[in-house]
Amino acid sequence: MSQDAKFEDGGERPLRLMAVDADDLQVVSSLVQDAVFPASEIQWLPSERCFAVLLNRFRWEDVPQAERRGRDFERAQAVLVVGDVVKVQSQGVQKGDPDTILSVLSLSFTPSEDGMGRLELTLAGDGAIALEVESLDVVLKDVTRPYVAPSKKAPGHPDD
Repeated sequence: MSQDAKFEDGGERPLRLMAVDADDLQVVSSLVQDAVFPASEIQWLPSERCFAVLLNRFRWEDVPQAERRGRDFERAQAVLVVGDVVKVQSQGVQKGDPDTILSVLSLSFTPSEDGMGRLELTLAGDGAIALEVESLDVVLKDVTRPYVAPSKKAPGHPDD
């Protein structure tokens, strides 16, 4: 008989996930919630149809262990890559400004009738980045070892 995986099974290994449908994207969205990044870490490569952002991701998957062991919460740098991107639009984002720090609230996907769709990164402070995509092709990959979150606390939300 097989058993379900537990958070502890991942340990300190880097996270590496792919989303190809709306259910997969919900998982990725939950793991990038409260990720922060400077606007200068956004890359749109039209000739490669690729959009990428380097995030400082809060390690939500590690919260149960951190609480149980009484240790500080962690973040890790991760790259979020979206493929098959044909158009990028943004609202409330100062493109390329290293002093503008953005925070991810969620990722959502709205399919269109022609098989394409719109992937939206909703940001705190009424910001958003919308990607028109030919298909849902999202990869989230940790690129550094976990480090203690500067606040040493889990992010909070008004309705928490």
